[in-house]
Amino acid sequence: MKTAGLFLLLTILCCAKAVIGFQRLSPEQHYARFQERAASRRLEENIGRVFYLTNFGADPKGANDSSDAIEKAIENAFKVQHNKNMLEGVNDLGGVVIDLQGGDYKISRTISFPPNGGGNVVIQGGSIRASENFKNKGCYLVQLWSPATTREGHENSPCKPNTKADIKKTALQVYYEDITFRDILFDSNHHGGGILAVNAVRIRIDNCYFKGFTTEGIKVEKGHEVFISSSFLGQTETIGGDKREKDFSGIAISLDGNDHAVTDVAIFSAAVGVLLSGQANILTGVHCYNKATGFGGVGILGKASCAQTRIDNCYMDYNSILLEDPEQMHITNTFFLGDGNVKLRAVNGEVHGLTIVNNMFSGNDNWVPIVSLDQSDAKFHKVGQVVIDNNVVNDMVLKATKARKTVAGKGKKWTADFQSVLVFKDLVSHVDYSLYVKNHGGNTTLPAHAITSVKNNKVVVEATAEVDGVVSVAVDQYLAPGETNHLH
Repeated sequence: MKTAGLFLLLTILCCAKAVIGFQRLSPEQHYARFQERAASRRLEENIGRVFYLTNFGADPKGANDSSDAIEKAIENAFKVQHNKNMLEGVNDLGGVVIDLQGGDYKISRTISFPPNGGGNVVIQGGSIRASENFKNKGCYLVQLWSPATTREGHENSPCKPNTKADIKKTALQVYYEDITFRDILFDSNHHGGGILAVNAVRIRIDNCYFKGFTTEGIKVEKGHEVFISSSFLGQTETIGGDKREKDFSGIAISLDGNDHAVTDVAIFSAAVGVLLSGQANILTGVHCYNKATGFGGVGILGKASCAQTRIDNCYMDYNSILLEDPEQMHITNTFFLGDGNVKLRAVNGEVHGLTIVNNMFSGNDNWVPIVSLDQSDAKFHKVGQVVIDNNVVNDMVLKATKARKTVAGKGKKWTADFQSVLVFKDLVSHVDYSLYVKNHGGNTTLPAHAITSVKNNKVVVEATAEVDGVVSVAVDQYLAPGETNHLH
């Protein structure tokens, strides 16, 4: 009994000591312990190479800043594999997935992908929003920009990623390849842009939504084969007819590189829908109602450097396409509504290889030309291989580089005036005509006739004798390579 009593006494004393020594943890200490336990589970949970932002401390409800957690998740994802390569210097990550799990994450600074890059990665499923105190004003929510990649004019940019990492430079200066962003909403909250991709290749931006940008929703510099598809972009939420429309600013998509594609995209608010500065890009199924041309907006703006670009099956909804000195540009199967048209702006005054064919134009009874010239800074003086034809028009002025006209009357002189139809002033390259003499019984000598003037887009046909005639004239403004215009 004495032994049992002693044991009971010692047990009570030990329990009392434990109770006395117990300290209640604060919420912060509980959270810290949770983070420690979560960190110990990460390797096991991410063994399938799906990285969840919440495992790194991101807040899926958007109450707390998740910048550090998101960068940590990306950093870890880019370390999973190091024995395979894509392009030279690009680590093949084997299809790793960074999953937002439908969370709504708030960030206070730009999320920069690891400077040594990588590829074969998917980022998916959630929302990323700039906080009210976003630090990188005028920069982007997410950027694929290695400090080792030269970005002309931005050497001292505040958006340039800072890193102490040892970056291995490659001959191509390409560090990001085959990276997919899908099913993500990017809200810049009027602090800057959405995504920046510098010299990245084979990047996919699919089924995403960009809003609140003040610079660019998506900006692509250099690189190769960045595909933007099935996405929506707008600075301000609207479905058209917005009272704030005249104040819309920014650029929804800027392509300053070659061989990129934009497919099935709607742009609902921005000063410029798509800015094209590179070559061999293609736009298909793009709907622009970003800012009406009447308010100074532009649906698609092609700079003088954007040669070999194709615009096919698009919808310019109260918007225009503006091309500067176009070279090998193709616009087809596109619908222009509400006085939307194609404008050609002279910078150096040259147009080469432009086709605007098989489009529909529907106006608002203002009789706006479907193709107009802006020669306020320079005059078009070199025009070759231009075909503007086979377009259909409603309540607008038809313009073309090919035209036919019939002039009938009794006399010795007939004038076919093409000024209202032909696009370029005084630039007829070829003329075909015929003279039909009415009521000719075979007893009257047929007069000699010829074209006597081709000037100011007017063709004059004269005969040696008065007849009751019908003159049919066909002209074009097309010059083949190396061909000389002998009519001027």
